[in-house]
Amino acid sequence: MAKTFIDLFSGAGGMSCGLEQAGFECVLGIDQDKASLETFKANHHHANIICGDLREIALEDIYEKIGNQTVDLICGGPPCQGFSTIGANDNGDKRNFLFFEFLRIVTALKPDYLIMENVTGLLSRNNEPTLSLILNSFVELGYTIEVRVLAAHHYGVPQARRRTIFLGNRFGVQNLYPEKQFKDSPKDSDNLPAARTVGWAFENLLTCQNTTFNHDIQTAQIPNELERKRIHHIPEGKGIRYQKDELTYLPLELRFNVDWENLREQRFRETKLKRLDRNAVSNTINTSRTTYYHPTENRYLTVREAAAIQSFPPEFIFKGSLTQQWRQIGNAVPPLLAKAIGEGILSLDEQKHQLEKTNSTQDISEIRAKAFTYKEKGPLTDIKEENNDDPEFVQLSLF
Repeated sequence: MAKTFIDLFSGAGGMSCGLEQAGFECVLGIDQDKASLETFKANHHHANIICGDLREIALEDIYEKIGNQTVDLICGGPPCQGFSTIGANDNGDKRNFLFFEFLRIVTALKPDYLIMENVTGLLSRNNEPTLSLILNSFVELGYTIEVRVLAAHHYGVPQARRRTIFLGNRFGVQNLYPEKQFKDSPKDSDNLPAARTVGWAFENLLTCQNTTFNHDIQTAQIPNELERKRIHHIPEGKGIRYQKDELTYLPLELRFNVDWENLREQRFRETKLKRLDRNAVSNTINTSRTTYYHPTENRYLTVREAAAIQSFPPEFIFKGSLTQQWRQIGNAVPPLLAKAIGEGILSLDEQKHQLEKTNSTQDISEIRAKAFTYKEKGPLTDIKEENNDDPEFVQLSLF
């Protein structure tokens, strides 16, 4: 019989999609966004749903939906805006403490396993009190809890996206995180295939049985004429961030009216007119449909193309308005990352009685040192965002 799970803060169901691919069965999804749950229900036909703020959902409501089913795993990503390295990083943000609602459900249902995901900013020094609170809370409930940062492109997702992943089990053994399955680059010497690319996503994850869902080219057109003229001159995989980029790619009449010498660090904060590269992994897909441009066509990505880069299977259908669909995709856990995590948990479940017992407490400094490891530079002691295009991506050798 398949292991069952409940997805809290489920969104459209990226985590649920990956866990089901691994062999789990979703019995319930909970979220307060109606459009996201419409998408969730359209793709998880056997799961029940509850639409609402988890703070206002009684345990009786959950028991009514799951009946007498055993829940083996609870997963979820409590809203994390206050932890984000992109946002204000406000560790007093009330949304951060939705974690206690996650904890309330875990306390009541006592699943054997748990997965909680969040942004990498949660591991910053500024958020150390919150991280300690989370770890200690699970330990007090009897879970062996660990946290690592995983890079999605190591698990078949054609996208450079990092997430903080908490794993917990009630058997007192070390959690099994998935082994790296793909290289960081073709130059890596380890015996692994190269990371999947945007081109791979477009070739394999756009069409299902000769049908392509959520792929309206018209809505991906660029309405601004000046923007259309500019993107016409940008080669695949390139964009404008420095003055040299502008001088290389744009004719005089299409250049930006900026004083490069007086710009902070003499560059744009984020790359403008960023075309994706079919021969490389994508930058992090976010909730804005105007962030990146098609590799060769003078337009934005369609919903389906963005979903493919997130590793959603082509039969996964998105509901709601265009803006709602993009928000669902940008906020989702990439399914192939979730699948790898789920496979690790199932492997642990098969071995749990043979594995050696372990200390369930991790030192915060040890967590931070192991979570981020620069190539040839040794472990980090704090988070540093260095990517030219995406503040959530760092060129790291990760777990």
